[in-house]
This record gives sequence, C-alpha cells and structure tokens, in this order.
Amino acid sequence: MTIPVTMPRQTDGHLILVGLPGAGKSTVGRAVARRLGRPFLDFDAEIERRVGCTVARYFALHGEPAFRTLEVALTQELAAAPPMILAPGGGWITNPGVVDLLRPPGRIVHLRVSPAEALRRISRSRNLRPLLQEADPKAKMEELWVARRALYNNSADMVLDVESLTSQQVTYSVAQLAHQRTPEVG
Repeated sequence: MTIPVTMPRQTDGHLILVGLPGAGKSTVGRAVARRLGRPFLDFDAEIERRVGCTVARYFALHGEPAFRTLEVALTQELAAAPPMILAPGGGWITNPGVVDLLRPPGRIVHLRVSPAEALRRISRSRNLRPLLQEADPKAKMEELWVARRALYNNSADMVLDVESLTSQQVTYSVAQLAHQRTPEVG
C-alpha cells in the first residue's frame, strides 16, 4: 500500500470566510490566497468597484435590501467561477440561498470574534461600516451577533476563534481546509 506524501489538494470549490464585521475576513482571505496561490475576492471591494461608490454611500442612497441584492447577484456569478478565497460582508449569510449557491463544493469558515472585539477592531479602521453608523454601535454589534450567530455556526465547515489564535495560526488552519477532500454528496 502506498501512503501519499502530500494531502490531495481541493481544487473544486471556493473557501468562503464569514463572520462579524472586524473578524478579519479580508486580512485572512488575502493571506490564505497567497499561501494557496488562489485569487482572492472581497465582496465589498468588488461591489464598490462595480457601483462606483462606497458600500456606506450605496446603503445611504439605495438601502440595505438593494445592497443585499447585489451580494446575491455576485454570489450567483461566483458559483461557476474557478476556486477562490472569498470574503463576503458580515451580512452576506443572511441572504436566503447564498450558501447553497456555493456548496458543495465550497467550504465555509466562520472567523468567530466577540462583538466587543469586533467593534474594537473596526473602530481602528478607516472604513465606516453602514450598519454600525448608529447612536449605540455596541448595541448594534450585539444585535448583529445575536441575529447572525446561528447562521455563521450552522453553515460553517470550520469555526475558528480568531481572538485566541495568531494570524499565522488562522491562515494555516483555513489553508488546511483546502487540502481536505470535499465530502461526497448523495
């Protein structure tokens, strides 16, 4: 019997990073893409490129439902695209059916971060998040966590507590998921 020296490389599906705003989806996504030699796509950046304005501005002009429609359309496009590392916005997972568009063979990683840590991280960012432009951003972040926690966890093939891991450990763990075989579907 021959034992393979290297793990088989998954080449048939996207790796999708989900989590609260500030969880590190874009940062981790770029690092994993470099490590695996795959393209990286940040949904917010791609949508901004397509509509010609920031997500915050788009939200202000057209509202959240219009933005979510753009996310779904982009996901539909990506369903037939070669494998990439994808970083959708924190609310992407609330769009009915988007997970099913990419899985299988796509894999989802929940980068879990507490609402308090997520808020601390994004308060250092130059990008103002539309859903956090409220009188009480802390309460809003808690509300987002309560509303999305089950969606993140129930959809995830892997949950990583990014507060307790170094960025290198997170990158390594996500990259390892790409080397695991996609489960057979029935």
